[in-house]
Amino acid sequence: MLNKKRLRVTAGVLGLFCVVWFLPKAYSAIDKTYEQLKILVDVLGYIQEDYVEVKDVNKLIYGAAHGMVGTLDDFSQFMEPEIHKEVKTETEGEFGGLGIKIGLRDAWLTVITPQPDTPAYRAGIMPNDRIVKIDSDSTKGIDLMDAVFKLRGKPGTVVNLTVARTPEKDGDPWTTHEFAITREIIKIETVSRKALPDHIGYVRVTEFNAHTAEDVGGALNALKKDAMEALVLDLRYNPGGLLTSAVDVASNFLGQNKLIVYTQGRKAGSRQDLRAGSQAAYGDLPMVVLVNGGSASGSEIVAGALQDHRRAVLIGTRTFGKASVQSVIPLSGGAGLRLTVAKYYTPSGRAIMRDAAGKTGGITPDITIEVPRDAELKLRQQTELIYEQGKESKSSVKKEEQVRDEVLARAVELLKARDILSRLQAAESKSP
Repeated sequence: MLNKKRLRVTAGVLGLFCVVWFLPKAYSAIDKTYEQLKILVDVLGYIQEDYVEVKDVNKLIYGAAHGMVGTLDDFSQFMEPEIHKEVKTETEGEFGGLGIKIGLRDAWLTVITPQPDTPAYRAGIMPNDRIVKIDSDSTKGIDLMDAVFKLRGKPGTVVNLTVARTPEKDGDPWTTHEFAITREIIKIETVSRKALPDHIGYVRVTEFNAHTAEDVGGALNALKKDAMEALVLDLRYNPGGLLTSAVDVASNFLGQNKLIVYTQGRKAGSRQDLRAGSQAAYGDLPMVVLVNGGSASGSEIVAGALQDHRRAVLIGTRTFGKASVQSVIPLSGGAGLRLTVAKYYTPSGRAIMRDAAGKTGGITPDITIEVPRDAELKLRQQTELIYEQGKESKSSVKKEEQVRDEVLARAVELLKARDILSRLQAAESKSP
């Protein structure tokens, strides 16, 4: 009886793998693959029939997929439906939500800051507000990702928040506030800009999503109107993102159809060249690029291309060294597979994939400036802006506690020196 049940289970599960019969391979290879897959089928059958507790088949299949992909590289990943949905949100650059950055403080869900012109900001949510309930459910001890899933949702739907607010004066009691906020499409902001002294523009890119290239173009145009004559492009702690977005950003500075990056997959004919356009809007703009150990993938593509073409000076520390391309493949049931399908190379053919054992890889900047770890942490914190209605945005770190950004300061000095030298050369050429 047990064997008959197991046979029925096995027959049902085999349907999951029947696709192998349609692959255009030799029958001997198919037979070998079938024999190997049969191990998984047998294990699943034994667990379903004999394991001491009843287990969910879906979880068992997911577990097998996790294990299979786990034998590949560090960047391939099997994603269960909720994670797959989150990954798509990040790359698409927008989601239905409230527009708040949140964290956990003293085990309570706490607002770091609302984002400008979002439902949370307009409703009056403030920095340091504790969200104690989401739709009547307590948030005490909630997992941060669970909170994100609860707060996000379809645009037009309403979420009810109960907020505990810190007193304005020491000794006063906390106050409780109720908010009913309608979700809207929230755009993930990845680009910020500011005008530095001496007509130097500053653009920071935190990742590359579907909107990044357009936003970089907008930031450059705005700075140009402010009489920008040189640029600092900050790619520190940028983990990458969409390959095409990184290529489009680099194209602002590289014209003449120059090669930006090429990818090479397993097959001999799979090389793909990605090039700039014939014209670059900012092809002659003097610039410095800031990088560090947190700069990876897309940010390394931009930095590597600009360095190879001698288009910019790189300052900071060696980049992370992630030179692989992942495709995100949707699977049944909402799951997904992030699979490494190629490696990328800089225009000169540099393979910058990280080798932890040999301590090689990454892109070495033209000027190396080491920053102490405690200063790095403070610098990251003070770049986070806090927004509050009726007040100007401010850094999350008090002014008297902020540290000097030595890497940015060196970049500004270099651009100023270049400008001075250019003027001296121009004056010398005009002298009798």
